Amino acid sequence: MTQEVDSRLTGDAPSGPPPEALMMQMIFGKAITQAISVVARYRIADLLAKGPMTAVEIAEATGLHAGHLYRVLRALVGVNVLTADHEARFALTSLGEMLRSDVPGSMRPIATYVCDPWSWKPWGELAASVKSGQPVFDRMFGEGVFDYLGKHPEEAATFNEGMTGFSERAASAMLEAYDFSPFGTIIDVGGGHGAILTAILQKHKNVRGIVFDAPSVVEGAASAIQSSGLSDRLSTAAGNFFASVPTGGDLYLLKHIIHDWNDEKATAILKSCREAIGPQGRLMLVEIVVPPNFAPSFANLLDLEMMVICDGKERTEDEYRVLLAGAGFELTSITPTSQPHSLIEAVPI
Repeated sequence: MTQEVDSRLTGDAPSGPPPEALMMQMIFGKAITQAISVVARYRIADLLAKGPMTAVEIAEATGLHAGHLYRVLRALVGVNVLTADHEARFALTSLGEMLRSDVPGSMRPIATYVCDPWSWKPWGELAASVKSGQPVFDRMFGEGVFDYLGKHPEEAATFNEGMTGFSERAASAMLEAYDFSPFGTIIDVGGGHGAILTAILQKHKNVRGIVFDAPSVVEGAASAIQSSGLSDRLSTAAGNFFASVPTGGDLYLLKHIIHDWNDEKATAILKSCREAIGPQGRLMLVEIVVPPNFAPSFANLLDLEMMVICDGKERTEDEYRVLLAGAGFELTSITPTSQPHSLIEAVPI
């Protein structure tokens, strides 16, 4: 007997939408994702930050088709990203504010790159990945995702901007949860454009940092570092973390790096860190740890992204413990933050 029948028999009103309505909205979640991406891609939230506008006014400012744009905006009213008044003027909700480009930790670049063709198309073959046990991206594009982005600077720029947005939100939570002041030099392995180290060094004036990443990535970090006013304490180094990482760090920081790779390749990265780290050094992985007992978590959704795009995975505490041990580290603590990320500390053994 279904829950709906039970409620009719007892006289209780059913709570919330019926299961078929909830399932239908989940099935068409793709429409919400793409509609949000339109607002992000054309910086519509930046326009609406100045005040309510009609679809015609927004279309004139962005070069979009007013009729089609209206339908996208109307759909987003239904999921509380936007509001609309009786004159069909659209405005941002507190949720929609996150799509502005000028708010701390903006999600605009993230919402853009997830619908770029290189990121979106592989999801159409999730079933194929489940059947084969292989990432879709490599088969679809003929190379791994990071090799692809290295050859496509426009797509890479959007992706790196999105990663910077992720990092800015993570950095604030990290600084609330952890004291980085004891470390003289922090090396951010796979540090992108340096958002994490910039935040740490701005708070701790005694700390120095090195952003280590692929040559094409650290090129973009140089201007960000210069504009931050930290050039005297923050520098860049280019290389391949599968081969080696810079020596001399007191803390080796890897944010959302290990989850990009399968166990074999993740172990290779960690072994590079093990070779570089001193006996008193520390390793910190910033990752979203899969909780036990099937507890709801963003980690479980992000895990599917890793499966489709790059043959990576989100891991449980026990899986991180085993992975670290295989590279010569002992997991010593996991510190949660106000964001989904946790700070996984380890020491060389």
